Amino acid sequence: MADERRPLGNVVAHPAPGGTRDQLGRPMHDLRISVMDRCNFRCPYCMPKETFHDRYRFLRTSERLGFNEIVRVARAAVALGVRKLRLTGGEPLLRPRLAELVGELSMIDDVEDIALTTNGVLLAQHASELKANGLGRVTVSLDSLDPDVFARMSGGFGGLDDVLEGIEAAIEAGLGPVKINTVVRRGANDHTVLPLLEHFRGSPVIVRLIEYMDVGNRNAWRPEEVVPSAELLQQVAARWPVTPLPGSYHGEVAKRYRYDDGAGEIGFISSVSAPFCGDCTRARLSSEGVFYTCLFAANGTDLRGALRGGASDEELVSLVRAAWTGREDRYSELREALRRSEHPLQKIEMHYIGG
Repeated sequence: MADERRPLGNVVAHPAPGGTRDQLGRPMHDLRISVMDRCNFRCPYCMPKETFHDRYRFLRTSERLGFNEIVRVARAAVALGVRKLRLTGGEPLLRPRLAELVGELSMIDDVEDIALTTNGVLLAQHASELKANGLGRVTVSLDSLDPDVFARMSGGFGGLDDVLEGIEAAIEAGLGPVKINTVVRRGANDHTVLPLLEHFRGSPVIVRLIEYMDVGNRNAWRPEEVVPSAELLQQVAARWPVTPLPGSYHGEVAKRYRYDDGAGEIGFISSVSAPFCGDCTRARLSSEGVFYTCLFAANGTDLRGALRGGASDEELVSLVRAAWTGREDRYSELREALRRSEHPLQKIEMHYIGG
């Protein structure tokens, strides 16, 4: 059986300082686990509804990793230096009994942080149970508080009130700090950024503004639709003066600022205008069990076949180690050259591996 529990022996050990490093000396510190390829939104930059329509074939339940399989991969990654786990999708809260998986992951020695990224529509229903089972933090994807813009950027779906209710439920459950990820696309939602920030100023919520990226192959990305973080920072500072904050940890992707009037914190994620590949410590596991070493990867390492083919825990660790130590990815630094190449990179779609 794919979900059969296996003894884990002494696989999880305290790695040497720095953990397992790739070809550019980057340690593996974070594992992002996609538990579901489906989503209840059709955001144009991730799952445009023209492609992901009613007849689109998503993975069957048997094709997705079971919880015990996910835990085995997580243990292997932790043995190699991973300390942070993040559950993503698609929409992870569409996965039944997700809190049970959180509970199993929280029992792995040396895991310091378990977080969840969600669109927030179902969050109010699950926040308390997720917290009780060991979830530490939650990030909500929210691109606008304008109902019309929200509907366009979610693919025609409603649910804004549900998202706001979910954010409040997460705060009440203690899933903090609650963060909001806002992808800013010129001509789509850039005019609604300041009202969104104003709404959350003075609350326990940290908004992070993300440059629009060319994730996957289907979002018709164009550089001119990117609003550089420097431009956004200038707009924000003109309204509310801010001061830079030091990074919280090595490999942090957001540049953090605090409002000078004490109304909280804001972050900027600038993977297009200021790539941070050199500090990237994140590995990704797709919902069907492929291990990827970059958000923009074209190929990965199949772990499902090994899991269901009887691989031992030591063999699983070896597969993950080989994938990471061979890693040379730095797509964001090479974006323009790769886009202009004769054979453009066919990247994995983001709904398989999360953001």
